[in-house]
Amino acid sequence: MKKIFKAISMVAVSAVMACGFAACDGGGDSDVDSAGNTIVKIMFHVDERSTEGQAYKKRIDEFNTAYKDKKIKASASYKARTTGAAGYETELINKQVEGTLPDIITFDAPNCASYANSKLLYDISSLVPQDVQDDFISLNKYNGKLYGLPIQESSAGFYYNKKIFDRAGIDVSSYTVENPWTFDQFKDVCSQLKSRGNVTAAVDMRFDATRDETATYLLYPFIYASGGTFTSEDGFTATGYFNSSATQSGFQFLKDLITEGYSSYSIGATDFFTGKVGMYLSSGWTIPDLDNKYKETFASRDDWGLLPYPQGTAQASATGSWCYGITNNNHKDKSAAKELLLWLTSTESSDAITTATGMIAARKSVNKNYTAGSPEDVLLQQLQLTGKARPATVAYPTFSTCFNQIIYSLKDGNLTDLLTTQTNTLQTEMNRIKN
Repeated sequence: MKKIFKAISMVAVSAVMACGFAACDGGGDSDVDSAGNTIVKIMFHVDERSTEGQAYKKRIDEFNTAYKDKKIKASASYKARTTGAAGYETELINKQVEGTLPDIITFDAPNCASYANSKLLYDISSLVPQDVQDDFISLNKYNGKLYGLPIQESSAGFYYNKKIFDRAGIDVSSYTVENPWTFDQFKDVCSQLKSRGNVTAAVDMRFDATRDETATYLLYPFIYASGGTFTSEDGFTATGYFNSSATQSGFQFLKDLITEGYSSYSIGATDFFTGKVGMYLSSGWTIPDLDNKYKETFASRDDWGLLPYPQGTAQASATGSWCYGITNNNHKDKSAAKELLLWLTSTESSDAITTATGMIAARKSVNKNYTAGSPEDVLLQQLQLTGKARPATVAYPTFSTCFNQIIYSLKDGNLTDLLTTQTNTLQTEMNRIKN
């Protein structure tokens, strides 16, 4: 297994914050091409050839057609996260240092505070009409100012193979968002799958996904569900929070799943999809794959289902997705960027992009009419009833690295020592930023 991943990004963030952002505070005019079009540059975090990338490309093409007479033209680049989020984030920081940031970027929601504090993102509070802001399920704010608008909303849960569950005589039909299973019931299902399910693993908890934000995004709710937390409300204190007994209890639950043989770091990427694993922790982006691929295992939705996060002392589920933000680049005139931002976050764009990705629409007025009990309905209910965001801290990149280091070391590491070390690392970074 490869070791972690975000150290380069953390160093780059520190370099930007230390240099005073001189490279990105210029006052140049917008780029204009030979035909007199104002060029708005945008960088996406996905491969252009992916389903999501093609959805973005279609909306960009439609924008260029609609704004042809207004002489505004969008120019998109795609930085696929093939080596994890760190590669994309490092490129953003490098562009900030160089003074070459595009006009609009996509960014992962928990990085909002860090990017706003480092002046990478531009305050768009006055650019987005209040009625538009009110139509979003969530907004990306820092210190009361608006810095980003969600592309889509997210939640996650446990996809399960109904054939395997039926074969093992496991009934989970009563577990819903409003009547969740408990940690003990979750372990009991895992035990039955291990003994009677004829599987290589009961559940893929994504413990191997520590190269980027995936493991953090999917696993942090277990800490909240155990009564734990990560930082103080102002995001500048980790000591006493990240290393609390309640937080340790959440990590212990995850560790138990490994030591009791229910999950591991070595589950294959397609093992759930090919019928070798009983459950798979993932977000809404898995729905299109289950609907359109792996037909030999999942011929229809009758063959799979989605269960909510289990409950500990509280309920919590994953939330927070990628967003659009205007950057603090050398273009002081943000009017053309504003037009593209509002286009890409319109109800039409929200509908088109989530239709492609299987995620939840960011705009409240986009009514998907989900069937009661459907996977999409489960995700939406979780988002509304139990969704709890990752910690809002300017030191988020360091937090994510620390969290992933704990997950990476769960199997053999001493939890008390791991939490002490990572809490000290995070607190040191918080102190540096605050001072």
